[in-house]
Amino acid sequence: MKLSCLPVSFFTDIIGGSMTVAEWARMGRDLGLDAIDLSILFVPDRSRAAVLALRKQVEAAGMRVAMLTSYPDFTHPDAAQRDRELALAQEVVDVAAGMGAEMVRVTAGQAHPETSREDGIRWATEGLTRLADSRRASEVRLVYENHAKPGAWRYTDFSQPPDIFLAIARATAGVGLGINFDTANATAFSGNPVDLLGECLDRLVSIHAADTSEHGALKPVLLGTGLAPFEAIFRRLVQAGWSNWICIEEASFQGRDGVEKAARFVRQQWERSEREALHD
Repeated sequence: MKLSCLPVSFFTDIIGGSMTVAEWARMGRDLGLDAIDLSILFVPDRSRAAVLALRKQVEAAGMRVAMLTSYPDFTHPDAAQRDRELALAQEVVDVAAGMGAEMVRVTAGQAHPETSREDGIRWATEGLTRLADSRRASEVRLVYENHAKPGAWRYTDFSQPPDIFLAIARATAGVGLGINFDTANATAFSGNPVDLLGECLDRLVSIHAADTSEHGALKPVLLGTGLAPFEAIFRRLVQAGWSNWICIEEASFQGRDGVEKAARFVRQQWERSEREALHD
């Protein structure tokens, strides 16, 4: 298992400029992470020179980027806007490649009131497929997430309901699109997150380890203090022989202490699951 972290708690600081990506990279290094995750919102200048400079800052800290998160809105009711979203998503993949990132997290799009279930599934499938086809030669892996609602959006994710997420996942099965499984979203919006995970295992590339204090609504809390069944989820992963990226989505707003506690929790829970698997 490899461990990285998306610093949701520091989004405002990094986007606002009071904390740099280099500072986040050094924190990740000091806490023993294998890599860090970044949001595309941290990269206002996407020129080749600026991206290379950002990569050098991360590498100077002894770190690398595992995942760059992005927010394509392929379910927008305006076809012209969907084309713009595709162009932006293609640019994000190029930025990720320039940074040396392994993955780009992609989304289906927003639950626009004008977008029907049928149209949304079709448009999301088309957008994700076109993106995957256009960047097939890239070494960056695209991973589709069962998302909830990023702050960059007005509406919740169209594929927040598990049945819609699975419909889009199945429709894109042959296009080279992996899955990034979010534990908090699955806990909040599905009846059984472990069963939902089982539906994705054959394409699972990464886990967003996140926690929520409520069912039916995403209320982020420190990992291990909410309702996400990490013991059962990790046991299922270990039993399946899966061992790849667990990307902590740290949104407890406890600063460095929150990241440190979350990383410790994941490592301890994973090691416990591995030991238990030996005795099954």
